[in-house]
Amino acid sequence: MPVDQTRVEEFAGRVVCDMAAAMSGVMVNLGHKLGLYRSLHGAGPTSAAALAAKAGLCERYVHEWLNNQVAGGYLDYDPGSRCYSLSEERAQVLADPTSAAFLAPGFDVVASLWLDEDKVADAFRSGDGIGWHEHHPRLFFGTEALFRPGYRADLVANWIPALEGIDDRLRRGGSVADVGCGHGASSLLMAEAYPASTVRGVDYHPESIAVARQRAVDAGLADRVTFEVADAAEYGGERYDLVCFMDCFHDLGDPRAAARYARSKLAAGGAVMLVEPLAGDAVEDNINPIGRLFYAASTALCTPNSRSQPTGLALGAQAGDARLTEVLNGGGLARVRRVAETPFNVVLEARP
Repeated sequence: MPVDQTRVEEFAGRVVCDMAAAMSGVMVNLGHKLGLYRSLHGAGPTSAAALAAKAGLCERYVHEWLNNQVAGGYLDYDPGSRCYSLSEERAQVLADPTSAAFLAPGFDVVASLWLDEDKVADAFRSGDGIGWHEHHPRLFFGTEALFRPGYRADLVANWIPALEGIDDRLRRGGSVADVGCGHGASSLLMAEAYPASTVRGVDYHPESIAVARQRAVDAGLADRVTFEVADAAEYGGERYDLVCFMDCFHDLGDPRAAARYARSKLAAGGAVMLVEPLAGDAVEDNINPIGRLFYAASTALCTPNSRSQPTGLALGAQAGDARLTEVLNGGGLARVRRVAETPFNVVLEARP
């Protein structure tokens, strides 16, 4: 077949853009961790020298970093004054950790994929899994920091109230199991919002549970939120008004067993809530930047994690409502409905 050279050049240009984005991701992470975005936020037009002085950094490095950020469309530049600025809209994504759109911590997750590339390549060859605990620690801290703003914005304000009767139960005094809680961001948010209720965070990763316990102490919530090292189908407690799976159900080796166990732990009238990556039911529904992002995470993180566990169903991060519903039904949760969604997540309510 003859080669269309124009299409070759067009595609090469796209790859160059991806390479530039990949390398610039390191620059974004540096801007986040060195406080450069925070120093620019609300400061108006700022010179490289002024920014370096404010952040306590070397001007020459800051100057080069600023130019990378302008070239990528992250910052604005005025050639006349040679000053740089961060718009309020971009600050919501890069500088404000209270914003639901705050994405800067996600680049630590990206970094962990590069650091674990050899492990993922070995998994491709062997078919074996990679447990969450086997990844670089930057993954654990990056994941929590990336998910926390969305949970803060929507978990208590929108998602739980969308579940029939659950918000009222928890305000009166109920109990929650937060399965796959990681560092406990969602558990602590629920404990803070529902002072009459108790929350049990569950995760199989001891190091994450240790972090969660310390954060409960620091927040003054240790009397109402506890954290347990346990599997998704063996945690303690009697009955729960709400069992949550926050961005973790598709990572489980045997999600049917986890759904079945959650059903057995529900109080009468209780509900299971799944917060999952937003996805359509067919591949063609997910051919977009969000799908691209989640398929990459699924390849390197979610699918290997599931395959490292017994059964290894490997739903993947783009399972879609139909497949998730099928698995929930198989675990005895017959009534499943979508109750909310965001640009990144879908929320399902499941009941017996």
